This record gives sequence, C-alpha cells and structure tokens, in this order.
Amino acid sequence: MKARDLMIPVHEYLRPDHTLREAVNLLRTAKRDEERVGVKGLPVIDDKGVLVGLLSMGDILKAVFPSYMSMMDLGDFTWDGMVESLAKKVADKKVGALMTKNVVTVKEDAPLMECVDHMIKRDVKRLIVLDQKGKVIGTLYERDVFNVITQAMLDENDRSTK
Repeated sequence: MKARDLMIPVHEYLRPDHTLREAVNLLRTAKRDEERVGVKGLPVIDDKGVLVGLLSMGDILKAVFPSYMSMMDLGDFTWDGMVESLAKKVADKKVGALMTKNVVTVKEDAPLMECVDHMIKRDVKRLIVLDQKGKVIGTLYERDVFNVITQAMLDENDRSTK
C-alpha cells in the first residue's frame, strides 16, 4: 500500500496571508472526502503553489496560549473567560506567523511503512502528500494508517483461530 492509496485529496488549503479567523472557519468546514466535516490541519500554500507550512489545531492552541504563561502557576493567574479573551486577540494574526514551517511530506508513491516511520520519528499526526513534481495532492492522517493496521490485525487474528 502506498501513500496515495490512503491519502485524503486536498480540496482546501490556506495562504500565509489568511487571518487566523479565516483559517479556523475553513478548518471547521473543510471537506473530507465528499462531506464537509472539518479537518484538524490544512497545508499552507503560497501564491506560486509551493507548500510553505501547515496550520493545525495545535498551532492555534499555541497561539492562544502565550509561551510566557508556561513559566507561571496558572492557578493563581487565570480567570474565567481567559481563553476566549486571548482567542479574540489573536484572531487577526496571519497564518504565516503561526503555522508550522517544517512540514513532513512524502511522495505519493511512498510505501506505508515509510509513512509510519515518519509519523513515529517526527511525532506528527498527518503527512502532506506530494506528487512527483512536488505539488500538494493530499494528506495522510494517522487515523487512516491506524485503521489499516488494525484491519490487518483483525484479519490476521481471524485466520489464526480457524
């Protein structure tokens, strides 16, 4: 099995100049297969069609949780509505400033084991799949790889009990 066999084709993507508000709206309504169910991350592509980053739910959480807060005992500092207040303050920041720039990619013909290797060693939940020319064509999600692995396990166990 190859990356292209499991990837979800990219229907939507972000641009570095999108605001975080625009980005979260797209994340919440993005197409997965034929349904608009939302996604947990989207590739960021520049005006030349080149992959320049990835914006995920984790990047958005980091934007709302300023790094200086990790040095504090938040129990003494937080207030009700703090997350909402901070979210409003970062809504107009640009995707380019918040995205993950080191994106893990694989070619569409990458074997599934290579994809698993990248996910484990790089601690990522999704891989951006590129065609032979380097163009973004899809996303391979950890849950889809997991489903293939569990299906193989279940089929293997069924055969061993017969």
